[in-house]
Amino acid sequence: MKPVALVTAAAARALDEDLPPLLLALETIDLPAEAVVWDDPAVDWSRYAIAIVRSTWDYVPRRDAFVAWAERVASVTRLANSPAILRWNTDKRYLRELAAGGAPVVTTHWIEPGDPARVPFDGAFVVKPAISAGSKDTARYGTSEMDAAVAHIRRLQADRRTVMVQPYLSGVDEHGETGMVFLAGEYSHAIRKGAILRPDVQYVDGLFAKEDLARREPSAAERAAAEKVLDLVPGGREQLLYARVDLAPGPVLLELELAEPSLFFALSDGAEHRLARAISAWLRRT
Repeated sequence: MKPVALVTAAAARALDEDLPPLLLALETIDLPAEAVVWDDPAVDWSRYAIAIVRSTWDYVPRRDAFVAWAERVASVTRLANSPAILRWNTDKRYLRELAAGGAPVVTTHWIEPGDPARVPFDGAFVVKPAISAGSKDTARYGTSEMDAAVAHIRRLQADRRTVMVQPYLSGVDEHGETGMVFLAGEYSHAIRKGAILRPDVQYVDGLFAKEDLARREPSAAERAAAEKVLDLVPGGREQLLYARVDLAPGPVLLELELAEPSLFFALSDGAEHRLARAISAWLRRT
């Protein structure tokens, strides 16, 4: 039997807390699995029954190379999620499409390279690049910090990056974000993520912001918003092995994570086994 490849990054391999439990869960159903680094040129991807993108958290500066890698892998074995989904979801301009479909997306002002570095919001706001992960290159500003915010925008523009400016949703400070995890299109569990964009934010090995996490039971409104978002994914939710929908109070969509989201198995009893069974079911498809 060909093994399953759980795809990570060299710098993230020891940091991905979901990898060890998922490897064990696959072993319990007699599916051999290995953690494999996505950009290791020595890997023969054809030897795997399926490659599952998990913690490729260093792709951002090489996003085009990452998508090209996904297409190469999908030409010799199965890849989840698919190259088309990875291409669509690794550029946050997908939020425009979801908003056009009626999803409750946070208000976003888009600034392309060469556009005026303008902030159209009063009060606190957030500046981030459209291609990013782990809250890197993302910061919260107040109206008294406009010069710093404009300098941030211009730095991103100088690197030819599309910039997003969004109002800071203060409800996150008290309520936190709600991240809902879906496996094979079905709701699995949810987590509470505390406010990240603080002046004292810490980054773990330069890959992602340190998070304050806990279990959470989502409200009916949050469940309905997440379901609507997934129903708007191009090609349908049935193609998704995993998804995480991140909502602010409202509920308002902050991000739809389909490329390399943490799934927080430690905060949901049996979630790794549910994903292992979903992987087994995918392998039985013709």
